[in-house]
Amino acid sequence: MRCGLIGERLGHSHSKTLHGLLADYRYDLIELAPEELGAFLQKGEFDGLNVTIPYKQAVIPYLRELSPAARAIGSVNTIVRRPDGTLLGDNTDAWGLGVIAGRAGMAFAGKKTLILGSGGTSRTARHVVEAAGGEAVTVSRTGETNYENLERHADAAYLINATPVGMYPGVQAAPVDLERLPNLRGVADVIYNPLRTRLMQQARALGIPCEGGLAMLVYQAVRACERFTARPVPPERAAQAERALRRAVTGLALVGMPGAGKSTVGALAAARLGMPFVDLDREIEKAAGMPIPRIFETEGEAGFRRRETEALRRVALVGGQVIAAGGGVVKRAENRELLRMNCVVVHLTRPIEALPMDGRPLSQGREALARLWRERAGLYAAAADAQVENGATAEACAREVEEAYHEAVCD
Repeated sequence: MRCGLIGERLGHSHSKTLHGLLADYRYDLIELAPEELGAFLQKGEFDGLNVTIPYKQAVIPYLRELSPAARAIGSVNTIVRRPDGTLLGDNTDAWGLGVIAGRAGMAFAGKKTLILGSGGTSRTARHVVEAAGGEAVTVSRTGETNYENLERHADAAYLINATPVGMYPGVQAAPVDLERLPNLRGVADVIYNPLRTRLMQQARALGIPCEGGLAMLVYQAVRACERFTARPVPPERAAQAERALRRAVTGLALVGMPGAGKSTVGALAAARLGMPFVDLDREIEKAAGMPIPRIFETEGEAGFRRRETEALRRVALVGGQVIAAGGGVVKRAENRELLRMNCVVVHLTRPIEALPMDGRPLSQGREALARLWRERAGLYAAAADAQVENGATAEACAREVEEAYHEAVCD
């Protein structure tokens, strides 16, 4: 069986990885110019195709039949060649979106859902909501319901972000402030890079169940695989594929007091996980051309914190690596958001009396350390997914950090 994907290259590597995990058919990435599309669909050698922008509507004239979802949405992302040679078009994005909505506890029937955006993904979301018996309200920049008058729908129970706002590299943007919608019970964000968008992080902070787009990416592929093979994908195989992809794109970040052992444990954990290791302080020193104590002398703590945030922006969004962050990185809310976007964040602890002070500008004396701890304890807790004590040996601590990472990724 020969299958493949046509369209923009964004996400192609993930699609190839997923289909390799889900089934044993050949899956190719197929580059086509727009003028080649018709001839390929009519004469190309394939049994099934995934379709991305800009071809999701362009393929429709070449298809003999559309599934009910594809017809309702007006968009196709999966094509199957039937035994008689004719082509069937389906939209499995709707299935994937239904999965993440379910995980966020979004029971649409009889409830109002705000859908941000008016493009193709918005139409998919509207179909999912209305097919489940819910009321869908589209929010756009210039429509009847827009970002200026959201309060007229303050009774909305759910929200789906179907826009690219918050997607890499514009990760510090969020499409709306969720505090404007006090009755929300669930949020779904179709973006999967970063894994935890700023919108999702605000939802979690407000106690609103939420889910990001990675599972949507996985389960639209699961549904497509079932279309290609005419066989169900066992749930355990789908779950394994999701864990494998999540593991491939999720990093690990260590935070904690100066001298907690983040660099030592981080390097050991990186080796155990088979990931690159990044010491954020070393990145800052390389960019500045001077050691950290000298940065404090010449630029003060404010200058150092500015450089720290700049370095964090460069490294935190690269998935699949281990980052040892500085002790004060959590002081800025922006930094805490950056750390959590694509990383499992582990707070590494050590008793204050065991913390070294040499060469650490803000750790001069036990009283100063105790003051730092009082200032930062709550910030570490707010940033972290897990806490691990650096006790007996660094090797034992690295094992615990590895376990915390796997538990968070598989959760």
